[in-house]
Amino acid sequence: MNKLIWGLKHNRYFAFFSFLVVLLLLIAIFAPYITSHDPVQANMRSAFQAPSAEYWFGTDKLGRDNFSRIIYGARNSLSGVLILVFLVFAIGTALGTIAGYFGGKIDTLIMRLADIMISFPGVILAITVAGMLGGSLINSVIALVIVTWPKYARLARSLVLKIREKDFVAAAVVNGGTPRHILWQHILPNILPLIIVTSVTDIGSLMLELAGLSFLGFGIQPPAPEWGAMINEGRQQLQNAPWLMIFPGMAIFITVVIFNLWGDSLRDVMDPREE
Repeated sequence: MNKLIWGLKHNRYFAFFSFLVVLLLLIAIFAPYITSHDPVQANMRSAFQAPSAEYWFGTDKLGRDNFSRIIYGARNSLSGVLILVFLVFAIGTALGTIAGYFGGKIDTLIMRLADIMISFPGVILAITVAGMLGGSLINSVIALVIVTWPKYARLARSLVLKIREKDFVAAAVVNGGTPRHILWQHILPNILPLIIVTSVTDIGSLMLELAGLSFLGFGIQPPAPEWGAMINEGRQQLQNAPWLMIFPGMAIFITVVIFNLWGDSLRDVMDPREE
């Protein structure tokens, strides 16, 4: 926490991109107060309207306001990727920490399971799992969690193996520290900063994967707005109504760039060499 406060005060890049991240979240939260049209209400008389003063980003084939759908789509896209990152972070870190600290058969079981998951192409496996579970935002998140957790488990395990050999851990064991106490007080505080930075840096790429599943029809289902699904709906009218793909694509691009740069600046802030 002290590092973050220091970064907000002394690292202008981290402060700036933190502001942009908060702005994105506020846009998603206060979507009803930003938009003036119902994102799912059809109005066939206004179908395929070009961007104008009334419809800033134009309308789709059902006459729905594209701007309103993008703003509301931020709710589904951001909430989906944040839940995904949290689950991957929690599951991967927990399994990797257990495997690295206790070792033995537990380590072998968890790592062999991770190796099996890594042996499959990630996108293909995610599509397969999402296809079996059915198209929905929750199922696409579950599919990507299954594909992504081994990365965090392996990272956490490697960090635990290094820290477990440190003198302060040996001293805690000699002083009668229980495994639970050692994990919570000595292991996790030393591995979490790097894993948190990794998870923040991965938000952009995971958002693209989540949008990709929605684009293929495995994510959130119509008429609910979601950026990847909106691009899929607009691709058939690319020549006649290019705004249906351009604006959702720009929303994904801008969001991914913001989170990637925020992750890079967070990594600089969390660097132990920073003062």
